Amino acid sequence: MAPHVITPQRDAHTHTIILLHGRDSIASEFASEFFESQASDDRTLLEIFPTTRWVFPVANMINSARFETPMSQWFDLWSVENPQEKNEIQIDGLRESAREILEVIQTESALVSPDRIILGGISQGCATAIHALLHGGIRLGGFIGLNSWLPFEPDTTTTSGDTKAWTMVGDKLQYSQKLLDIPLGSHQHSSAALETPVFLSHSQDDEVVPIANGMRLSNTLESIGMKVEWREYVDGGHWVNEPQGVDDIVAFINSTR
Repeated sequence: MAPHVITPQRDAHTHTIILLHGRDSIASEFASEFFESQASDDRTLLEIFPTTRWVFPVANMINSARFETPMSQWFDLWSVENPQEKNEIQIDGLRESAREILEVIQTESALVSPDRIILGGISQGCATAIHALLHGGIRLGGFIGLNSWLPFEPDTTTTSGDTKAWTMVGDKLQYSQKLLDIPLGSHQHSSAALETPVFLSHSQDDEVVPIANGMRLSNTLESIGMKVEWREYVDGGHWVNEPQGVDDIVAFINSTR
């Protein structure tokens, strides 16, 4: 399904930001609510970055093993609180969704250079996006993750500077890594993704994804050599903290330019 796209508010297109919605959500709804969030000067991100193209990919309808019904999700998941529980059900959807996100990056890199592209998402969308980034092997301008976790986090390690992730699930994931090998031009390099600066935020009162999951995501990415900016807020729930959280996103985006 084609992504939901918000074109630049001005004629010039200088940057692209790709954001993935959460589980049981839709791209257009996520975009609408995301752009209602305001910085401390009462401006929205659309107003602050008028030359940015915003791309919101759309998750497929995937049957939920736990709830026994199809739902909008990037991959099936048994427990948000404990993402490692029954993690074998995540593999096929995660592989396919990551491949689709890498194709979106490839499309956008034909319009602007990869160092002017920021990837990210909220909740399961962020989990999918970081998986795609690590497997894609390309250095982007930045990564923004909100209220999330790292799939197969205990099995993410580095070997000789290269990212070697999720090996414990065996042949299926080895095949998925081969499937995810999508050429992205001369910028592609096995460890280049680790040079992408990362911004992660999480609220203490998040009632959906425990903040401990977000902290482990941050610590794991740092342990494999990524530069991570971690922001923790007292409130904000399972969403963007306002206005400080929006201010911090703005500051991060500006730091990548």
